[in-house]
Amino acid sequence: MVMISDVKKRNKIINPVMKELKNMFVEQTDKTPLIDLNSLSGELILSGKSIPINAPRIFEPIIDWVNEYVRNPRQTTNLRLNLEYFNTASSIWLAKIVKALSSINKPECVLILHIYFPIEDFDDIDDIKDDLSPVIDVISSATVSVGLKIYGTDESGRILKESMIFI
Repeated sequence: MVMISDVKKRNKIINPVMKELKNMFVEQTDKTPLIDLNSLSGELILSGKSIPINAPRIFEPIIDWVNEYVRNPRQTTNLRLNLEYFNTASSIWLAKIVKALSSINKPECVLILHIYFPIEDFDDIDDIKDDLSPVIDVISSATVSVGLKIYGTDESGRILKESMIFI
């Protein structure tokens, strides 16, 4: 049974005339990340800081969008997490986003996670493993092919090093 509230909620992210998923764009603030989710290109970007006071208010619409996206994903989905800082609540929601994307159930599809680190952290593999362990735990049971690309960036965000890991 579909509840009225479910239909209203779904119509916010689905264009009812064209039956396609609307892109989601939300400007960043001092405490919330830039959110740029593009269903046509498969580019999903979260960047900036993520230390919201009310994490569900920020992340529930993203989860709704991602759950709709996985029904008809692009052949390659790029999730770009360029977060200079995120709190524990955000990390839980990020893991939920990755878990939802990992459930893409089309054998021809690929999910690539792009994760950005300050260059001084890039060469410390133990710190990177610790930072990525929640993500790696989630994608270990993925139904889609997953690649992990990590980047070392300078203070201006310029990429100085990169490495690709297939999971």
